[in-house]
Amino acid sequence: MAAWLGWAFDGLDGYLYVILAMPLVTRLLTEENGGPLNAEQLKEVGWKAALIQAVFLIGWAVGGAVFGRIGDRLGRSRTLMLTVLTYALFTGAVYFAKTWWHLLIFRFIAALGIGGEWAAGSALVCETLHNRHRAWASATLQTGYIVGCIAASFVAKWMSHLDPRTPFLVGIVPALLTLWIRSAVPEPANWVEASRRAAPPRVAALFSGALARTTILLTLLTSIALTTAWAFLFFGPQLVQRLPEMAGKPKEEVQRVVSWISIIYLTVNIVANYFATYLAWFVGYRKAFFLLMGAGLAAFWVTFHVPPRFDNVLVFYCLIAFFSLGLFALFPLYIPPLFPVLVRTLGAGFTYNVGRLVSAAGTLLAMMAGSSLATAQGVSHALWWIGLLYIPGLIVCLFIPEPPTDERAGAP
Repeated sequence: MAAWLGWAFDGLDGYLYVILAMPLVTRLLTEENGGPLNAEQLKEVGWKAALIQAVFLIGWAVGGAVFGRIGDRLGRSRTLMLTVLTYALFTGAVYFAKTWWHLLIFRFIAALGIGGEWAAGSALVCETLHNRHRAWASATLQTGYIVGCIAASFVAKWMSHLDPRTPFLVGIVPALLTLWIRSAVPEPANWVEASRRAAPPRVAALFSGALARTTILLTLLTSIALTTAWAFLFFGPQLVQRLPEMAGKPKEEVQRVVSWISIIYLTVNIVANYFATYLAWFVGYRKAFFLLMGAGLAAFWVTFHVPPRFDNVLVFYCLIAFFSLGLFALFPLYIPPLFPVLVRTLGAGFTYNVGRLVSAAGTLLAMMAGSSLATAQGVSHALWWIGLLYIPGLIVCLFIPEPPTDERAGAP
C-alpha cells in the first residue's frame, strides 16, 4: 500500500506539469514581462516548457541513482519516506514560483524524490511479496501511477479557472504519507539480514562481471521505453490543444477537453497494465517486451504519420496508451530481481531512471524534429520520429535477461 500510494502521488505530481505546462509557463513569462507577450516572446513558451520538462527528467534520473544508493544503505522504507517528502514539498513550492527559472528549480528537486521513490518502492515490494502475487502486484503498482495521472487530470479540470500554479498545492498532500510510512512499514527481512552481514558493494559493481551486461541492456531498454512514452505524454496534450477544431475556443474549454481525453486514455492504460503483466507470465518477459514494443511502433506510425483529427484522436491515443504505456507495468517487478539485495535499489534506480537522461534529450530534440511545434503538424511530425526508437528497442528485447526462476512473477 505504501509503494502504491507513493506511485500514485508520483503520477499526480509529474502529470500536473504535463497538462499545465503551456498555460503555466505563459503566465510566468507574462508576469516577468509585465504585460501580454508579443509574437516573438510567445515562441519562447514552448522552448522553456520543454526545457523545464527536460530538467525534470534529468532530476528524476539523478534521484533514482542517488536515492537508490541510499536505499541500499539506509533501507527501503526509510528511503521511501525521504523521497515522498522531497517531491511533495517541492511540488507544492511551484505555487510560489515568480519566474520560469523558479519553476525549473522546483521541478528539478521534486524529480529527485520521484526518481528515488520508484527505486525504493519497487525494491520494497519485490522483497516483501510472495512470488505468486507478483504478476498482479506489478500491474497494480503501475496502476497507482496511472491513478495519480488521472487525479492530476481531474485537478487540472476542476481548477482550470484558477491561476495555473494553484493546482500544484495539491502536491503537498503526500507529505502526510510519510508519517504513516515511518510507523507502519517495516524494512524487508532479507535486506536487514544482508545489511548485517556486509556493506553494500561499490557503485562500480553494476558495471563489472555478469552484472555489466544486465545493467547495459536494461538501461537501453528503459531509455527507449521512457523516451517514447514521455514524448507522447508531454507533447500529446499540446497536439490536442493545437488541433484546428480547438482554434478560437476559450482556454478553459480547451483545458477541459485535454483533461477528459487524458482521463479516458489513462483509464485504458490501467487495463493494459494487467494485460502486459499476465502476457509476461505466459510468454516470458523477453517476448512480452518485444510484442508490446512492436505494437507500440505500429501505434505511433498509424497515429502520427499525419496529424490526428479531433474525431479520431481519442481512439489513437488509447492504442498508444494500451501498448506503449502498458509495457511499463512490467518494470517494477522485472528489474529489481535481476540485482543482488545490496545493490538492488541502486541497480533498479540507475537502470530505470538513467533512461530519463535520454528522455530529456529526446524532449529537446523533438522540438527540432517538427518543422514547428506551434502547429499540430509539427507536434505530430516530432512524435512520429520519436516513435522510430522502437526499432532498436525490438533488437534490445532479443537479448534482455529473464529474472531468476525463484523471483519470476508467479501464477495467479
